Amino acid sequence: MRFKRTLVAALVSFTCLAGTGAAAAGAAVSAEQIAVTTPPAGSKAWAKDTSLGVAFPNPANATASSVATFFAGLTPAEQQRLVAEYPLVVGNLDGAPLALRYQANRVAMQQELDRLRQDDPKAVGQISMLSQLLEPGHQVLAFDPRSRGLVAEVFGDLATAEKVAVIVPGSDMDLAHFGKAQTAAQALRAEESSVSPGTTTAAIAWADYVTPVGLGADAATARLADAAAPRLTSLLAGLALTTKPSSPPSLFCHSYGSVVCGKAAPSLAQGVTDMVVLGSPGMDVDSASALGTGVRLWATVRNGSDWIGNVPYLEIGGLGHGPDPTAPTFGSHLISSAGAQGHNGYFVPGTTSLRNFADIALGAYGDVTS
Repeated sequence: MRFKRTLVAALVSFTCLAGTGAAAAGAAVSAEQIAVTTPPAGSKAWAKDTSLGVAFPNPANATASSVATFFAGLTPAEQQRLVAEYPLVVGNLDGAPLALRYQANRVAMQQELDRLRQDDPKAVGQISMLSQLLEPGHQVLAFDPRSRGLVAEVFGDLATAEKVAVIVPGSDMDLAHFGKAQTAAQALRAEESSVSPGTTTAAIAWADYVTPVGLGADAATARLADAAAPRLTSLLAGLALTTKPSSPPSLFCHSYGSVVCGKAAPSLAQGVTDMVVLGSPGMDVDSASALGTGVRLWATVRNGSDWIGNVPYLEIGGLGHGPDPTAPTFGSHLISSAGAQGHNGYFVPGTTSLRNFADIALGAYGDVTS
């Protein structure tokens, strides 16, 4: 018992020290974050609405299939009315038509931008990002102003893409810092286009969950990942109905995002999903086989300047995320990250990691280098 308490204390201390070290790069230890696990604003009124003569799918528990069926039975005018009256609900319903979600989220983002400008003008980061996302050409698949701002953006045409990739970021990601996820998604698509110009692709920068801030207690536990996993599996269920790729979307899970992907893995049932982890602190599983037969796991070898390698790869009393996915005994397919620098450098153009990501997303497994 004394040994266990000593290890727990050491893990907590190390995590806090790691957070302090990361503060130089913009991350710091902070207070506990509150996960978003309930439907967005307007959901209660939506669920009680009988004005169309049919039951509305309850945002709290509706399946993507039931949502798709509901919208298929509406006229264009009825759909537009719902966008105007319930933009946050429509914009976040997995299974709803993609174009309708993009439209609804534009309405919701404009409303939030107007509110911030009037009530919270010091929220410069959120105001700037909302202004950018409201520019022509942006396709926002999910938006919720709660917490620090949840958002997911699509690059490419999801309706026609042969290959779809979903990027799941880690700590410190929110509306104000969404630019990092955007850059990663754009870099991946550009690399895919370079590798296979004739293949149509789409990438989703998915920051639709509450992430840890810095590397304190939230980053050391799976609490926020447990709340995020159902949101990720719901997204994928919706994509299975509203897109037509030649294979299931590939998941690129960075840092704490790999914990989210590990938690979501058992619920993946749309064929074999390629799951790529990078800068991972562990996945809260003991081995790749524990993720289930629906996952093909690729683990990116850490570059020498990625501080995540200094985090203890263990789990004790709910602290830590288990073994290193890049360890030989874990069972991952290892891929090279030559040329990458630091914890956030794996999507940088010119790196072997980015080229490997593109090959995996395209299904060109024979070209992946380890």
